[in-house]
Amino acid sequence: MSTTELNAARESHNRPLDKDLRGYLETNADIVTPITKPVKINYIGALTAQSETPILFENIIEKPGYRLCDILVKHRHLQARGLGVPENEYLPTLAKQLRMPPRGLVDVKTGPVKEVILTGKDADWSKLPAPIHSGRETQPYVTAMNIIRDPETGFYNSCHAGTIVAGPHVGHISFVTSHSNIIMRKYRDMGAKKMPIAFCFGVPPGYEIMSNYSGLHMDLWGEMEMVGTIMDQDIEMVPCETIDLTVPAVAEIVVEGMVDLESMFDAGTAVAPTMYYLPKSQRLPQVKITAITMRGDRPIYRNHQTCPDTDHQTLPRLCHEAILYNRLTEIGLKVHDVRFPTWGSAVSCIIQVDAPREGFVNDALMQTMGAPWINTKLVIAVSPDTDINNPGEIYKAIATRADPDRDIIIVGNTRGSPYDPSARPLSPDEPWRVVGKMGIDATIKSRHDVTDFEEAFPKHWGEVSLEDYI
Repeated sequence: MSTTELNAARESHNRPLDKDLRGYLETNADIVTPITKPVKINYIGALTAQSETPILFENIIEKPGYRLCDILVKHRHLQARGLGVPENEYLPTLAKQLRMPPRGLVDVKTGPVKEVILTGKDADWSKLPAPIHSGRETQPYVTAMNIIRDPETGFYNSCHAGTIVAGPHVGHISFVTSHSNIIMRKYRDMGAKKMPIAFCFGVPPGYEIMSNYSGLHMDLWGEMEMVGTIMDQDIEMVPCETIDLTVPAVAEIVVEGMVDLESMFDAGTAVAPTMYYLPKSQRLPQVKITAITMRGDRPIYRNHQTCPDTDHQTLPRLCHEAILYNRLTEIGLKVHDVRFPTWGSAVSCIIQVDAPREGFVNDALMQTMGAPWINTKLVIAVSPDTDINNPGEIYKAIATRADPDRDIIIVGNTRGSPYDPSARPLSPDEPWRVVGKMGIDATIKSRHDVTDFEEAFPKHWGEVSLEDYI
Protein backbone atom coordinates (compact mmCIF):
# COMPACT_ATOMS: atom_id res chain seq x y z
CA MET A 1 0.00 0.00 0.00
CA SER A 2 1.50 3.36 -1.04
CA THR A 3 1.69 6.39 1.25
CA THR A 4 -1.18 8.02 -0.65
CA GLU A 5 -3.35 4.92 -0.32
CA LEU A 6 -2.51 4.58 3.38
CA ASN A 7 -3.48 8.19 4.07
CA ALA A 8 -6.75 7.67 2.20
CA ALA A 9 -7.42 4.51 4.21
CA ARG A 10 -7.07 6.54 7.41
CA GLU A 11 -9.84 8.91 6.37
CA SER A 12 -12.76 7.18 8.02
CA HIS A 13 -16.14 8.60 8.97
CA ASN A 14 -18.46 7.83 11.83
CA ARG A 15 -20.66 4.96 10.73
CA PRO A 16 -22.69 2.07 12.17
CA LEU A 17 -20.57 -1.01 12.81
CA ASP A 18 -21.03 -4.35 11.07
CA LYS A 19 -22.55 -7.03 13.25
CA ASP A 20 -20.21 -9.80 12.10
CA LEU A 21 -16.62 -10.22 10.97
CA ARG A 22 -17.35 -11.06 7.34
CA GLY A 23 -19.45 -7.94 7.06
CA TYR A 24 -16.61 -5.91 8.59
CA LEU A 25 -14.12 -7.33 6.07
CA GLU A 26 -16.45 -6.46 3.19
CA THR A 27 -17.09 -2.93 4.44
CA ASN A 28 -13.37 -2.37 4.85
CA ALA A 29 -12.29 -4.20 1.71
CA ASP A 30 -10.15 -1.22 0.72
CA ILE A 31 -7.61 -2.11 3.42
CA VAL A 32 -7.95 -5.92 3.33
CA THR A 33 -5.32 -7.99 1.49
CA PRO A 34 -6.98 -11.19 0.15
CA ILE A 35 -4.58 -14.07 -0.50
CA THR A 36 -6.24 -16.35 -3.05
CA LYS A 37 -3.17 -18.38 -4.03
CA PRO A 38 -2.71 -21.73 -2.25
CA VAL A 39 -0.72 -21.28 0.98
CA LYS A 40 0.77 -23.92 3.28
CA ILE A 41 -0.41 -23.46 6.85
CA ASN A 42 3.19 -23.34 8.11
CA TYR A 43 3.78 -20.26 5.92
CA ILE A 44 0.88 -18.28 7.34
CA GLY A 45 2.77 -16.84 10.33
CA ALA A 46 5.66 -15.53 8.25
CA LEU A 47 3.32 -14.06 5.64
CA THR A 48 0.94 -12.52 8.18
CA ALA A 49 3.73 -10.73 10.04
CA GLN A 50 4.70 -8.91 6.84
CA SER A 51 1.29 -7.26 6.56
CA GLU A 52 0.43 -3.88 8.09
CA THR A 53 -3.31 -4.14 7.35
CA PRO A 54 -5.94 -6.91 7.54
CA ILE A 55 -5.00 -10.06 5.67
CA LEU A 56 -7.37 -12.85 4.61
CA PHE A 57 -6.11 -16.27 3.49
CA GLU A 58 -8.73 -17.93 1.30
CA ASN A 59 -6.94 -21.08 0.16
CA ILE A 60 -5.11 -22.95 2.94
CA ILE A 61 -3.76 -26.15 1.39
CA GLU A 62 -4.05 -28.40 4.45
CA LYS A 63 -7.37 -26.91 5.65
CA PRO A 64 -9.78 -26.67 2.71
CA GLY A 65 -13.11 -25.13 3.55
CA TYR A 66 -11.67 -22.63 6.04
CA ARG A 67 -10.43 -19.09 5.71
CA LEU A 68 -8.08 -17.29 8.11
CA CYS A 69 -7.70 -13.60 8.92
CA ASP A 70 -5.31 -11.54 11.04
CA ILE A 71 -3.93 -8.01 11.61
CA LEU A 72 -7.19 -6.22 12.42
CA VAL A 73 -5.97 -3.79 15.11
CA LYS A 74 -2.20 -3.46 14.77
CA HIS A 75 -2.21 0.28 14.01
CA ARG A 76 -4.29 3.20 15.24
CA HIS A 77 -6.08 3.74 11.93
CA LEU A 78 -7.18 0.08 12.03
CA GLN A 79 -8.41 0.45 15.60
CA ALA A 80 -10.42 3.48 14.46
CA ARG A 81 -12.01 1.35 11.74
CA GLY A 82 -12.98 -1.12 14.46
CA LEU A 83 -14.98 1.58 16.24
CA GLY A 84 -16.22 3.26 13.07
CA VAL A 85 -14.69 6.65 13.83
CA PRO A 86 -11.94 8.84 12.32
CA GLU A 87 -8.45 8.13 13.61
CA ASN A 88 -8.18 11.35 15.63
CA GLU A 89 -11.45 10.52 17.45
CA TYR A 90 -10.60 6.90 18.30
CA LEU A 91 -8.96 7.25 21.73
CA PRO A 92 -11.34 9.90 23.17
CA THR A 93 -14.27 7.82 21.88
CA LEU A 94 -13.11 4.57 23.52
CA ALA A 95 -12.16 6.43 26.71
CA LYS A 96 -15.66 7.91 26.94
CA GLN A 97 -17.38 4.61 26.14
CA LEU A 98 -15.52 2.86 28.95
CA ARG A 99 -17.09 5.34 31.40
CA MET A 100 -20.61 4.45 30.22
CA PRO A 101 -22.87 1.75 31.71
CA PRO A 102 -23.02 -1.74 30.19
CA ARG A 103 -25.60 -2.26 27.48
CA GLY A 104 -26.01 -5.92 28.39
CA LEU A 105 -26.71 -8.91 26.17
CA VAL A 106 -29.68 -10.17 24.19
CA ASP A 107 -30.42 -13.91 24.32
CA VAL A 108 -31.62 -15.53 21.08
CA LYS A 109 -32.36 -19.17 20.27
CA THR A 110 -30.03 -19.56 17.32
CA GLY A 111 -27.72 -17.71 14.95
CA PRO A 112 -25.24 -18.12 12.09
CA VAL A 113 -22.66 -19.86 14.31
CA LYS A 114 -25.10 -22.78 14.67
CA GLU A 115 -25.15 -23.73 10.98
CA VAL A 116 -22.75 -26.63 11.69
CA ILE A 117 -22.77 -28.47 15.04
CA LEU A 118 -20.11 -31.05 15.96
CA THR A 119 -20.12 -32.97 19.23
CA GLY A 120 -18.38 -36.00 20.71
CA LYS A 121 -15.60 -37.43 18.55
CA ASP A 122 -16.58 -35.11 15.71
CA ALA A 123 -15.59 -32.10 17.81
CA ASP A 124 -11.94 -32.33 16.73
CA TRP A 125 -10.39 -28.92 17.03
CA SER A 126 -7.10 -30.06 15.51
CA LYS A 127 -8.94 -29.82 12.17
CA LEU A 128 -9.22 -26.04 12.55
CA PRO A 129 -6.53 -23.98 10.73
CA ALA A 130 -4.58 -23.16 13.90
CA PRO A 131 -0.96 -22.53 12.88
CA ILE A 132 2.30 -23.08 14.74
CA HIS A 133 3.46 -19.57 15.61
CA SER A 134 7.25 -19.73 15.91
CA GLY A 135 10.34 -21.77 15.20
CA ARG A 136 10.67 -23.43 18.61
CA GLU A 137 7.03 -24.36 19.07
CA THR A 138 5.91 -27.79 17.95
CA GLN A 139 2.12 -27.61 18.33
CA PRO A 140 -0.58 -25.30 16.95
CA TYR A 141 -1.47 -22.36 19.18
CA VAL A 142 -4.99 -20.94 19.53
CA THR A 143 -5.33 -17.24 20.39
CA ALA A 144 -9.10 -16.77 20.19
CA MET A 145 -11.25 -14.64 22.47
CA ASN A 146 -12.55 -16.90 25.20
CA ILE A 147 -15.47 -16.54 27.61
CA ILE A 148 -15.81 -17.79 31.18
CA ARG A 149 -18.44 -16.88 33.76
CA ASP A 150 -18.00 -15.62 37.31
CA PRO A 151 -19.93 -18.20 39.39
CA GLU A 152 -20.87 -15.59 42.02
CA THR A 153 -22.02 -12.65 39.89
CA GLY A 154 -22.90 -14.44 36.66
CA PHE A 155 -20.91 -11.84 34.70
CA TYR A 156 -19.03 -12.98 31.62
CA ASN A 157 -15.28 -12.44 31.70
CA SER A 158 -13.28 -12.63 28.50
CA CYS A 159 -9.64 -12.53 27.42
CA HIS A 160 -7.35 -14.12 24.84
CA ALA A 161 -5.70 -16.88 26.86
CA GLY A 162 -3.29 -18.62 24.51
CA THR A 163 -4.03 -22.33 24.24
CA ILE A 164 -1.84 -25.13 22.88
CA VAL A 165 -3.70 -27.65 20.74
CA ALA A 166 -2.40 -30.77 22.49
CA GLY A 167 -4.70 -33.22 20.72
CA PRO A 168 -7.99 -33.57 18.84
CA HIS A 169 -10.01 -32.88 22.00
CA VAL A 170 -7.42 -31.48 24.41
CA GLY A 171 -5.69 -28.14 24.99
CA HIS A 172 -3.35 -26.55 27.53
CA ILE A 173 -4.53 -23.03 28.36
CA SER A 174 -2.49 -20.12 29.72
CA PHE A 175 -4.66 -17.99 32.01
CA VAL A 176 -2.39 -15.02 32.74
CA THR A 177 -4.99 -12.38 33.62
CA SER A 178 -5.72 -11.80 37.29
CA HIS A 179 -9.50 -11.87 36.74
CA SER A 180 -9.38 -15.29 35.06
CA ASN A 181 -7.44 -16.69 37.99
CA ILE A 182 -9.83 -15.11 40.50
CA ILE A 183 -12.77 -16.76 38.74
CA MET A 184 -11.01 -20.14 38.67
CA ARG A 185 -10.34 -19.83 42.40
CA LYS A 186 -14.03 -19.10 43.01
CA TYR A 187 -14.97 -22.33 41.23
CA ARG A 188 -12.45 -24.30 43.30
CA ASP A 189 -13.70 -22.72 46.55
CA MET A 190 -17.20 -23.85 45.60
CA GLY A 191 -15.92 -27.42 45.22
CA ALA A 192 -16.13 -27.46 41.42
CA LYS A 193 -13.69 -29.68 39.56
CA LYS A 194 -14.32 -28.19 36.13
CA MET A 195 -15.11 -24.78 34.63
CA PRO A 196 -16.96 -24.21 31.34
CA ILE A 197 -15.20 -22.15 28.68
CA ALA A 198 -16.03 -21.10 25.13
CA PHE A 199 -13.46 -20.06 22.50
CA CYS A 200 -14.96 -17.57 20.04
CA PHE A 201 -13.26 -17.18 16.65
CA GLY A 202 -14.18 -14.53 14.10
CA VAL A 203 -16.00 -11.63 15.73
CA PRO A 204 -15.73 -7.93 14.80
CA PRO A 205 -12.80 -5.96 16.27
CA GLY A 206 -15.04 -4.20 18.79
CA TYR A 207 -15.59 -7.48 20.62
CA GLU A 208 -11.87 -8.13 20.83
CA ILE A 209 -11.01 -4.62 22.02
CA MET A 210 -13.49 -4.87 24.89
CA SER A 211 -12.61 -8.46 25.74
CA ASN A 212 -9.14 -7.29 26.79
CA TYR A 213 -10.36 -4.79 29.36
CA SER A 214 -8.55 -5.07 32.68
CA GLY A 215 -9.67 -2.63 35.33
CA LEU A 216 -11.90 -2.52 38.39
CA HIS A 217 -15.21 -3.90 37.12
CA MET A 218 -15.88 -7.48 38.22
CA ASP A 219 -18.37 -6.44 40.91
CA LEU A 220 -20.38 -4.36 38.41
CA TRP A 221 -20.20 -5.96 34.97
CA GLY A 222 -18.29 -8.36 32.74
CA GLU A 223 -16.51 -7.51 29.52
CA MET A 224 -19.14 -9.11 27.30
CA GLU A 225 -21.83 -6.89 28.80
CA MET A 226 -19.85 -3.85 27.60
CA VAL A 227 -19.33 -4.95 23.99
CA GLY A 228 -22.69 -3.49 22.99
CA THR A 229 -21.75 -0.22 24.65
CA ILE A 230 -18.63 0.35 22.59
CA MET A 231 -20.26 -0.95 19.39
CA ASP A 232 -23.56 0.89 19.99
CA GLN A 233 -25.65 -2.15 19.10
CA ASP A 234 -27.37 -5.12 20.71
CA ILE A 235 -25.13 -8.17 21.10
CA GLU A 236 -27.05 -11.38 20.46
CA MET A 237 -25.98 -14.49 22.35
CA VAL A 238 -26.95 -18.12 21.66
CA PRO A 239 -26.78 -21.09 24.05
CA CYS A 240 -23.87 -23.48 23.78
CA GLU A 241 -24.53 -27.13 22.96
CA THR A 242 -22.68 -28.88 25.80
CA ILE A 243 -21.91 -26.26 28.46
CA ASP A 244 -23.93 -23.70 30.39
CA LEU A 245 -22.74 -20.57 28.58
CA THR A 246 -24.01 -18.35 25.79
CA VAL A 247 -21.79 -17.10 22.96
CA PRO A 248 -21.96 -14.45 20.21
CA ALA A 249 -24.52 -15.58 17.63
CA VAL A 250 -22.51 -13.99 14.80
CA ALA A 251 -19.18 -15.69 15.60
CA GLU A 252 -17.58 -17.66 12.78
CA ILE A 253 -16.52 -20.60 14.98
CA VAL A 254 -17.11 -21.48 18.64
CA VAL A 255 -15.27 -24.23 20.50
CA GLU A 256 -16.85 -25.41 23.76
CA GLY A 257 -14.89 -27.07 26.54
CA MET A 258 -14.35 -27.74 30.23
CA VAL A 259 -11.22 -26.60 32.10
CA ASP A 260 -9.80 -29.15 34.54
CA LEU A 261 -9.41 -27.27 37.84
CA GLU A 262 -7.60 -30.07 39.68
CA SER A 263 -4.50 -30.83 37.64
CA MET A 264 -1.67 -28.96 35.90
CA PHE A 265 0.26 -30.22 32.89
CA ASP A 266 3.74 -29.55 31.56
CA ALA A 267 3.15 -27.58 28.37
CA GLY A 268 6.55 -26.41 27.16
CA THR A 269 7.02 -22.84 26.04
CA ALA A 270 5.26 -20.26 23.87
CA VAL A 271 6.01 -16.79 22.55
CA ALA A 272 5.50 -13.98 25.07
CA PRO A 273 4.22 -10.49 24.11
CA THR A 274 7.86 -9.37 24.42
CA MET A 275 8.53 -11.85 21.58
CA TYR A 276 10.89 -13.93 23.72
CA TYR A 277 10.38 -17.55 24.75
CA LEU A 278 9.37 -16.72 28.31
CA PRO A 279 8.58 -18.37 30.60
CA LYS A 280 10.76 -21.23 29.35
CA SER A 281 8.44 -23.83 30.82
CA GLN A 282 4.81 -23.75 31.83
CA ARG A 283 2.46 -25.84 33.93
CA LEU A 284 -1.01 -25.15 32.60
CA PRO A 285 -4.57 -26.32 33.18
CA GLN A 286 -6.02 -28.73 30.64
CA VAL A 287 -9.17 -28.02 28.68
CA LYS A 288 -11.22 -30.84 27.15
CA ILE A 289 -13.17 -29.98 24.00
CA THR A 290 -16.83 -30.96 24.06
CA ALA A 291 -18.33 -29.31 20.95
CA ILE A 292 -17.62 -27.12 17.94
CA THR A 293 -20.20 -24.98 16.16
CA MET A 294 -19.55 -22.84 13.10
CA ARG A 295 -20.88 -21.18 10.02
CA GLY A 296 -21.49 -23.45 7.08
CA ASP A 297 -20.05 -21.25 4.35
CA ARG A 298 -16.24 -21.25 4.62
CA PRO A 299 -15.94 -20.09 8.24
CA ILE A 300 -13.23 -17.56 9.02
CA TYR A 301 -10.68 -18.61 11.64
CA ARG A 302 -9.39 -15.54 13.50
CA ASN A 303 -5.68 -15.91 14.20
CA HIS A 304 -3.45 -13.61 16.27
CA GLN A 305 0.07 -14.32 15.02
CA THR A 306 2.25 -13.95 18.11
CA CYS A 307 5.45 -12.60 16.53
CA PRO A 308 7.09 -10.37 15.58
CA ASP A 309 5.05 -7.07 15.59
CA THR A 310 1.40 -8.04 15.22
CA ASP A 311 -2.04 -7.75 16.86
CA HIS A 312 -0.65 -9.96 19.63
CA GLN A 313 1.26 -7.04 21.18
CA THR A 314 -1.36 -4.38 20.48
CA LEU A 315 -4.72 -5.90 21.38
CA PRO A 316 -4.32 -6.48 25.15
CA ARG A 317 -3.28 -2.86 25.68
CA LEU A 318 -6.00 -0.93 23.82
CA CYS A 319 -8.29 -0.52 26.84
CA HIS A 320 -5.20 0.28 28.94
CA GLU A 321 -4.57 3.25 26.66
CA ALA A 322 -8.15 4.48 27.09
CA ILE A 323 -8.06 4.08 30.88
CA LEU A 324 -4.79 6.03 31.05
CA TYR A 325 -6.29 8.71 28.78
CA ASN A 326 -9.04 9.20 31.35
CA ARG A 327 -6.69 9.21 34.34
CA LEU A 328 -4.24 11.68 32.82
CA THR A 329 -7.05 13.95 31.69
CA GLU A 330 -8.35 14.02 35.26
CA ILE A 331 -5.15 15.65 36.57
CA GLY A 332 -5.56 18.56 34.15
CA LEU A 333 -3.45 17.52 31.19
CA LYS A 334 -4.43 17.90 27.56
CA VAL A 335 -3.87 14.32 26.39
CA HIS A 336 -3.29 13.92 22.66
CA ASP A 337 -2.51 10.20 22.62
CA VAL A 338 -1.47 7.22 24.70
CA ARG A 339 0.31 4.37 22.98
CA PHE A 340 1.84 1.02 23.83
CA PRO A 341 3.86 0.66 20.60
CA THR A 342 4.47 -2.78 19.14
CA TRP A 343 8.18 -1.93 19.01
CA GLY A 344 8.16 -1.38 22.80
CA SER A 345 7.96 -5.13 23.46
CA ALA A 346 4.68 -4.73 25.36
CA VAL A 347 6.41 -3.15 28.40
CA SER A 348 6.68 0.46 27.22
CA CYS A 349 4.14 3.28 27.03
CA ILE A 350 4.28 6.68 25.32
CA ILE A 351 2.06 9.55 26.48
CA GLN A 352 1.63 12.60 24.26
CA VAL A 353 0.54 15.58 26.34
CA ASP A 354 0.38 19.35 26.77
CA ALA A 355 1.25 20.39 30.33
CA PRO A 356 -0.10 23.71 31.70
CA ARG A 357 2.94 24.19 33.95
CA GLU A 358 5.93 22.48 35.52
CA GLY A 359 5.22 19.39 37.62
CA PHE A 360 2.37 17.96 35.55
CA VAL A 361 4.50 15.73 33.34
CA ASN A 362 6.23 14.14 36.33
CA ASP A 363 2.84 13.40 37.85
CA ALA A 364 1.72 11.93 34.52
CA LEU A 365 4.81 9.72 34.33
CA MET A 366 4.27 8.43 37.86
CA GLN A 367 0.56 7.92 37.24
CA THR A 368 1.36 5.80 34.19
CA MET A 369 4.21 3.86 35.81
CA GLY A 370 1.89 3.09 38.73
CA ALA A 371 -0.88 1.70 36.52
CA PRO A 372 -2.55 -1.55 37.66
CA TRP A 373 -0.83 -3.57 34.94
CA ILE A 374 2.74 -4.83 34.66
CA ASN A 375 3.50 -3.39 31.23
CA THR A 376 4.57 0.17 32.15
CA LYS A 377 8.26 -0.48 32.83
CA LEU A 378 9.34 2.37 30.52
CA VAL A 379 7.14 5.46 30.11
CA ILE A 380 8.05 8.34 27.81
CA ALA A 381 6.25 11.68 27.68
CA VAL A 382 6.41 13.63 24.41
CA SER A 383 4.96 16.87 23.06
CA PRO A 384 2.28 17.07 20.34
CA ASP A 385 4.85 17.89 17.65
CA THR A 386 6.58 14.51 18.11
CA ASP A 387 5.24 11.83 15.75
CA ILE A 388 4.14 9.12 18.17
CA ASN A 389 4.03 6.56 15.33
CA ASN A 390 7.73 7.03 14.51
CA PRO A 391 10.32 5.32 16.77
CA GLY A 392 13.00 7.60 15.34
CA GLU A 393 11.03 10.68 16.38
CA ILE A 394 10.60 9.30 19.90
CA TYR A 395 14.32 8.59 20.15
CA LYS A 396 15.14 12.07 18.85
CA ALA A 397 12.87 13.65 21.46
CA ILE A 398 14.62 11.71 24.22
CA ALA A 399 18.03 12.67 22.86
CA THR A 400 17.33 16.40 22.45
CA ARG A 401 14.59 17.26 24.97
CA ALA A 402 15.44 15.14 28.04
CA ASP A 403 18.24 16.06 30.44
CA PRO A 404 19.15 12.79 32.22
CA ASP A 405 20.01 14.81 35.34
CA ARG A 406 16.56 16.41 35.60
CA ASP A 407 14.09 14.60 33.36
CA ILE A 408 14.33 10.93 34.28
CA ILE A 409 12.49 9.20 37.13
CA ILE A 410 13.67 5.76 38.27
CA VAL A 411 11.72 3.63 40.74
CA GLY A 412 13.15 0.35 41.95
CA ASN A 413 11.73 -3.01 43.05
CA THR A 414 8.32 -2.89 41.37
CA ARG A 415 6.19 -5.66 39.85
CA GLY A 416 7.79 -6.91 36.67
CA SER A 417 6.46 -8.81 33.71
CA PRO A 418 7.08 -12.57 33.66
CA TYR A 419 7.92 -12.00 30.00
CA ASP A 420 10.73 -9.47 30.66
CA PRO A 421 14.18 -11.15 30.68
CA SER A 422 15.74 -8.11 32.39
CA ALA A 423 13.48 -8.53 35.43
CA ARG A 424 14.62 -10.59 38.43
CA PRO A 425 12.77 -13.91 38.91
CA LEU A 426 11.00 -14.24 42.25
CA SER A 427 11.80 -17.63 43.71
CA PRO A 428 9.72 -19.56 44.68
CA ASP A 429 7.00 -17.42 43.08
CA GLU A 430 8.13 -17.88 39.47
CA PRO A 431 7.22 -16.94 36.77
CA TRP A 432 6.64 -13.63 38.60
CA ARG A 433 9.50 -11.10 38.58
CA VAL A 434 10.48 -7.71 39.99
CA VAL A 435 12.05 -4.85 38.04
CA GLY A 436 12.70 -1.13 38.17
CA LYS A 437 10.67 1.40 36.21
CA MET A 438 11.80 4.51 34.34
CA GLY A 439 9.92 7.61 33.27
CA ILE A 440 11.43 10.00 30.73
CA ASP A 441 10.17 13.54 30.17
CA ALA A 442 10.97 14.15 26.49
CA THR A 443 8.58 17.08 26.12
CA ILE A 444 9.41 20.71 25.32
CA LYS A 445 9.58 22.38 28.72
CA SER A 446 9.05 25.89 30.05
CA ARG A 447 12.81 26.23 30.59
CA HIS A 448 13.45 25.64 26.88
CA ASP A 449 13.57 28.17 24.08
CA VAL A 450 11.01 26.67 21.68
CA THR A 451 12.81 28.16 18.71
CA ASP A 452 15.71 25.80 19.48
CA PHE A 453 13.51 22.95 18.23
CA GLU A 454 12.73 24.44 14.82
CA GLU A 455 13.73 21.69 12.41
CA ALA A 456 15.37 22.26 9.05
CA PHE A 457 13.86 20.91 5.82
CA PRO A 458 14.66 21.37 2.12
CA LYS A 459 12.89 24.07 0.16
CA HIS A 460 9.49 22.90 -1.15
CA TRP A 461 9.45 20.00 1.36
CA GLY A 462 5.99 18.47 1.29
CA GLU A 463 5.10 20.23 -1.95
CA VAL A 464 6.79 17.86 -4.38
CA SER A 465 6.80 14.08 -4.39
CA LEU A 466 9.50 11.79 -5.70
CA GLU A 467 6.78 9.42 -6.91
CA ASP A 468 5.78 12.04 -9.50
CA TYR A 469 9.27 11.96 -11.03
CA ILE A 470 9.77 8.21 -11.25
